[in-house]
Amino acid sequence: MASLRALRPFAHREFRVLISALSISIFGSGMWAVAMVYEVIHLGGGPLELSLVATAASIGLVGFVLAGGIAADRFPQRILIIAVEGANLAVIASITALALFNVIELWHLAVGAFVIGVGQAFFFPAYSAMLPRILPADDLLAANGLEGTVRPVLQQAAGPAIAGILVAVLSPAHAVAGVAVCHLLAFGMVNLLSRQAPGDPAVGGNGPDTAATGKSSLFKDLREGFSYTVRTPWLLWTLIWACLSVLFLIGPIEVLLPFVVRDQLGGDSRTFGFLLAVMGVGSAAAALATATVRLPRRYLTVMVVTWGLGSLPVAAIGFMDNFWVLGAAMLIFGATEGVGMVIWGTLLQRRVPRHLLGRISSLDFFVSLALMPVSMALAGPMAEVVPIWLIFFIAGLVCPIMAFVALFAARMMTDEIENPLTSNTMGSESADTQPDSV
Repeated sequence: MASLRALRPFAHREFRVLISALSISIFGSGMWAVAMVYEVIHLGGGPLELSLVATAASIGLVGFVLAGGIAADRFPQRILIIAVEGANLAVIASITALALFNVIELWHLAVGAFVIGVGQAFFFPAYSAMLPRILPADDLLAANGLEGTVRPVLQQAAGPAIAGILVAVLSPAHAVAGVAVCHLLAFGMVNLLSRQAPGDPAVGGNGPDTAATGKSSLFKDLREGFSYTVRTPWLLWTLIWACLSVLFLIGPIEVLLPFVVRDQLGGDSRTFGFLLAVMGVGSAAAALATATVRLPRRYLTVMVVTWGLGSLPVAAIGFMDNFWVLGAAMLIFGATEGVGMVIWGTLLQRRVPRHLLGRISSLDFFVSLALMPVSMALAGPMAEVVPIWLIFFIAGLVCPIMAFVALFAARMMTDEIENPLTSNTMGSESADTQPDSV
């Protein structure tokens, strides 16, 4: 019965179209992660140049994510999604042509990465806001579970693996061309979305008319979300931990891991792609497994400790010279990330008041990624003056330490007992009246 329940969203045409477009798009994003790396290397770049391009993407994402959330509430989500896929197609097709004619330069990649980052900032809030309009409330959890499983499989596993093969067999330019094909297909798919979804206000939507709130309420709404976060220790300290984890982990993994593969393993793009694939498969499998069992009574402790201990293998990456050992480290890191994210998503749904959930979700996205550009920007220059093994070693130790600091600073072990979540399933509805007592 659980498996049938998970497939119920596919009964709705709009969801079938949307999840198909999303799947193709994130598969292309996974290919881009590898194609971009080896296009930079093909141009003679090293960690510093790769850091520049990766930072451009992060700035686009983080700089526009709050605007993306606001736009998703104020404009038709269908139009936003179509516009994003159209922009992605235009920029990747341009980069493909430049690369195939061998006239591409580093700044072309940086600009393209920036546009893609901006697109992500608008796409995913629009996607999340559109789901309640096209699905019954009872199917939303199943839809989110499907997206949570599909994303790591395609973006972190299949996409990077296919791109790595294309780079090794043909060239980085051909891998970029594969990304362009993905966005072409996704663009065609999103244009099949109905102009008026079943849940739109004109036909019985289930949410307030955002136009009625007025633009003047924007800053008031943002202040209310910030205020709730600061007053809620478990939420505040989890976001602080996430922010620091992004600072210490994202840069080394995204920017420096390709050079670990090259220098310590003697590997190529295929090796790098498969390592990302291992991490993605671990995350997807763990997320799916966690979603099918009872929510732990000590849910905050399990979430934070799992995240913290899962970062420990990163500390040893700089010493590893065996593919299987490094693969095991990436598998553990991905699996613990998947477990934590399922519990975290459930907590947001069940403990954040419904009238604040949209703003808190956007704030979570923004705060968690706020230091991503800094991490990307620092990784390359740091590798010029500090041994790469030391960078990974520090990153892998800081995150577990900060996890335990967050656990005790927010009194999470007391909080989870005072606020039990006793449902047998991971996805029961959140309370929609009173905020947590602090």
